[in-house]
Amino acid sequence: MNSTASGSTTHPSGPAPAALDWGRGHYEHAALALVPAAQAVVTAAGVHAGERVLDLGCGSGNVALIAARAGAHVTAVDPAARLLEVTGAAAQQDGLDVQLRVAEASSLPFADASFDAVLSNFAVIFAPDPSAAIAEMARVVTVNGRIVFSAWLPGGTLGQLNATAMDMVRRALGAPPPPTACPWHDPIFLHTAFAAHGMTVTLNHHELTFTGTSPAAYLEADRTTHPMAIAGYEVLERAGQAEQAREILLQILQDGNEDPQSFRSTSRYAVVTATTT
Repeated sequence: MNSTASGSTTHPSGPAPAALDWGRGHYEHAALALVPAAQAVVTAAGVHAGERVLDLGCGSGNVALIAARAGAHVTAVDPAARLLEVTGAAAQQDGLDVQLRVAEASSLPFADASFDAVLSNFAVIFAPDPSAAIAEMARVVTVNGRIVFSAWLPGGTLGQLNATAMDMVRRALGAPPPPTACPWHDPIFLHTAFAAHGMTVTLNHHELTFTGTSPAAYLEADRTTHPMAIAGYEVLERAGQAEQAREILLQILQDGNEDPQSFRSTSRYAVVTATTT
């Protein structure tokens, strides 16, 4: 249930639950694998010294720290206070000035045109209300600014893993099939959504590699550190289905393993850039 590589543009079975506590577990461990994607986002945005940058859904601060090292004035927001503490501690350790705010993507506590760049690394794609999140990003960015975020592309071993895991959780809860997920990776959706705010969109595809000492070790690390996995396994344990689920998920990882000596899986993602028309 590693949403760090869901193979989908949102939660594998629809938008992430609004009540999910991203401060649970140790998301900062899972987020280490996302650093290359954070660098790709900052590079695509062309961040330079003196600019005002918003890291939306900062998690453990990957984007915020890279942008701050480039000399930008960075504000990092996240709904999870504990993750803001992680970001703040990392910034302090590196001698970087990063402002921290608890906030949701659909209601940002900033004035219009507050930032030259609004960035998000696999975070805004989990917003429960995509339209509101896009409207807020467009509102707080300057007229000549840019919005850049990463979004998972469908497919891959980890995409299959997460889709299977979330379906098992849904069935254990007796929940109905989820609505169609917001296609954050889809050019048609993105062009339409951002055109409503006078912005045009470009996409560039990238790959990200996830590794572990073995498929079993990767699955166990996910189970004990990632907020989504922790919440999902709790549901399955209450239903008496946790061990069965583990066997099924482990088989998926074993079948899709790209390195028979340990574990490696490649996921594809898009870096989306929106600028004023």
